[in-house]
Amino acid sequence: MRLDTSNGWLAGAQHCPSANCNERPDGEISLLVLHNISLPPGQFGTGKVQEFFTHGLRADEHPYFADIAQMRVSAHFFIERDGAVSQFVSCLQRAWHAGVSCFAGRENCNDFSLGIELEGTDELPFNDAQYQALIALSRQLLEAYPALTLERICGHSDIAPGRKTDPGPAFDWARLRAGLSGSPSVELSHKE
Repeated sequence: MRLDTSNGWLAGAQHCPSANCNERPDGEISLLVLHNISLPPGQFGTGKVQEFFTHGLRADEHPYFADIAQMRVSAHFFIERDGAVSQFVSCLQRAWHAGVSCFAGRENCNDFSLGIELEGTDELPFNDAQYQALIALSRQLLEAYPALTLERICGHSDIAPGRKTDPGPAFDWARLRAGLSGSPSVELSHKE
């Protein structure tokens, strides 16, 4: 995987461009937000996340989809259970993943963040392939965007407490820290 900083697209990822994005107000990229998603909930490898982020999800295909099919959301990246990475929005654009959110007293985190969705649930552990892909992708992003630091990697639950719970208690923050820093003593913004 290699990020092309001139266009914000990751070579080596499957590109699934989403219309659910717009220009960043200041062009700033200084926060990385981790999420989890599975569609239908708890089912993996269905292709429905890709359909959801690109307006292809049919409301009549599953009872859960009736409530979400018309939502206009996206993330920059999606990491499947086997470690495959898809990209929906250029890093240079604002994806719609954070919703009502606040980081370090600053609201509207979509304005200055990148969003990575991990295929999973709050309760089920993520697997080796996902952590390997997440660490490799995060390294690319940290290298490309200097304002993005280890201290500015958080969970959706950290920027929308009480409203969101992902990536959930099953996510191994220590493993991510160790993979990115080589030392488990480096602090990420997530509070364990």
